[in-house]
Formats: sequence, C-alpha cells, structure tokens
Amino acid sequence: MTASSGGRYAVFGNPVSHSKSPRIHTLFAQQFDIELEYIAIEAPLDDFAGAVHRFRHEGGKGCNVTVPFKHAAWELADRRSGRAELAGALNTLRFEDNGEIFGDNTDGIGLVRDITVNLDARLYDQRVLVVGAGGAVRGILGPLLEQAPRELAVANRTAARALELAQVFATVGPIHPSSLEGIAGREFDLVINGTAASLTGNVPELPDGLFAPGALAYDLMYSDDGTPFLDWARECGAGRLVDGLGMLVEQAAESFALWHGLHPDTGPVIRALRPVATD
Repeated sequence: MTASSGGRYAVFGNPVSHSKSPRIHTLFAQQFDIELEYIAIEAPLDDFAGAVHRFRHEGGKGCNVTVPFKHAAWELADRRSGRAELAGALNTLRFEDNGEIFGDNTDGIGLVRDITVNLDARLYDQRVLVVGAGGAVRGILGPLLEQAPRELAVANRTAARALELAQVFATVGPIHPSSLEGIAGREFDLVINGTAASLTGNVPELPDGLFAPGALAYDLMYSDDGTPFLDWARECGAGRLVDGLGMLVEQAAESFALWHGLHPDTGPVIRALRPVATD
C-alpha cells in the first residue's frame, strides 16, 4: 500500500478515557509530518457496531479496539488477517475504499517485538508460561508459538479453557494446558500475566517457585506505579519485571503501519510515555 497523508482515526473501548493511544499515534504521526486526528470513543456496551459505523460515516479511516469489544470487532470485520482469524479477536480495523472492513490483531506481534527487541530477551528455546485464557491471551499465543519456545504452557483457573486454546492453536504449535495449581513444582524462563487481575488490584492464585534463575515476569497490563502481579513476582524472585507499556506502543506501531504504510520508531515514544524515576 502507498504511504498515507493522514486522516481521522480512533480507539474504541468502554471505558476508554485512560487510553494512551491518542498520544501514541500523535507522536508516531509527528515522525512523518502526517496530519492526523486520533480520538478516544467510548462505545455503548450494546452498540459497538453502530458506533463504528457512525465514525466511519463521519470520515473515519480506521480504528483500534480495546476491551470489551475485541470479539465484537472480529465479528464486524468482512476480512481478517490469518493471525486475527485464529485469535477470534481484533484490535485494529481498517476501512477499505470498496466498503469492506479489514481486521487484524497486532497484540501478539507487539508483545514479541517488545520482548525480543526492546528487552533483548529470547523466546526461542525458552520455557514460557502464559497465565489466563481470555481474549488478551488468544491474541498473543500465535506469535509466541512462531518464536519456537521450548515449551509454551497456558494455565487458567479453569483448565478446560486452557485445553480449548491448546486445541485451537494446535496447527501453529504445541500448548501445554493446565489449571493454576497444576503448574506447581515447575520452573519457567518467562511468565506472562494475561489475566485482568491487575486491574482490580489482585494477583492470580499461582504457586510459588515458578521463576527460574533470572526469569522475566511480564504483565500485559501497564501502570506507572507497577502492578500487583509484578510486585508478587519480585517477592518470588523473578530476575526482571516488565509491564505492558512497550507492548502497547509496539502493537500501536503495527496498527499505524497497517493504516499508513509507514512503520514508526517506537523507542522515542516508549521513553516519552515512561515516567523517569527520581530519588
């Protein structure tokens, strides 16, 4: 596709006023001198599709989608990328000139890029544990499997949900499903919290001893003050603690490229959003 000259874009969610996406995409656009309007829209819980259609009718060219509308966005799309088709959830919509809506899920590639590029950490041949089996996790499993970890385990409060994901993604690679208590006694090089527990100040009921020496603890949630999961991981001896801010910026960069045909430099944007610690 040819490079974009700008346009009107948005992020849809409920709630959505806290979203950093407008600032992120504004900073991306400045790198290319693109005139861009990007706003946050709180869609009604019972009329996501109507809100998106109204935005498009008013000149919108595309949008990001956050909770709780990622599956609704998947249903709304006329065409989907392969990774989005598998995930059953979308975070990016592009409005095509022929009237169609194209959908993609950039969450997983954003996570992988944050881990392997920004953090300079390996996924290949590593023992990886993903906690949770909801929509956020569905979006990251495909790209994680493509990195060929030694093991990818998914642990969930109800083991049946984890087993379902293992079956869905079997064509991409093996997933070892488990209940939360079923992973007791095992060690991992990377533990990813894909639950929403941090939003309510809680931590999944995980056993101790999960972190191998030097292991990375990664929370898909982000917070300027850390997250409960990362606080717990520190107490349990994790070697590195990282929240999801880098993933947020990286998945946004993939969306930006899908819309504009240009891939922004994410490093300066991550640094602009991360508060500098002071003594």
